[in-house]
Amino acid sequence: MLLTKFTHACVRLEQEGRVLVLDPGIFSESATALEGAHAVLITHEHADHYDGDALTKVLTAAPELTVHAPAGVARDLRVRAPEAADRILDAAPGDSFMAAGFAVQCFGGQHALIHPSIPVVANVGYLIDDDVYHPGDSLIVPDGVSVGTLLVPVHAPWSKVSEVVDFVVSVRAPHAFQIYDGLLNEQGLAFTESHIARMGGLHGVQFRHLNAGQSAEI
Repeated sequence: MLLTKFTHACVRLEQEGRVLVLDPGIFSESATALEGAHAVLITHEHADHYDGDALTKVLTAAPELTVHAPAGVARDLRVRAPEAADRILDAAPGDSFMAAGFAVQCFGGQHALIHPSIPVVANVGYLIDDDVYHPGDSLIVPDGVSVGTLLVPVHAPWSKVSEVVDFVVSVRAPHAFQIYDGLLNEQGLAFTESHIARMGGLHGVQFRHLNAGQSAEI
């Protein structure tokens, strides 16, 4: 499987001609990430994970594309692209389904708390092909499964470094790559990633940084 990292939250998975895209948001190169996609997974409604305009254009132009998202996001997208309503599907914790030939399991349920004054929205983490785990905006450890490749939310308004490190150590995936790096400068990112790599390494996690547009075989 080929994993390609895009800016911030978005990644693209390719295998045997099948393309699955996760969280193409407004900070990502959504048009490029979505080119030729067969399915899209959205973790939650925030714009840095869900570029509604870009996704609507692709849904309209690509009749084979399906989208799986929490109910609120799916509802918004059906309003934007009513002609594609039957290809926009709700996703919730506990669900399992096939998307573009990839086996998907759903975990979590809620976005991490940003501040008590800010309402908590639905958030779904996705495990793809019993290997790649994208948690969305949460640090939910998926239960009852082993993760091979963890996508690590290295920085967000709701997190701190110790929580991120504990998440990496708890999941204990052999391989890990960063996501949610769009709000950090180079110095801040290097500082945070050094802690993740050092302490994760003590527990068998090999952490690797991917630049935007860079790919890795997993």
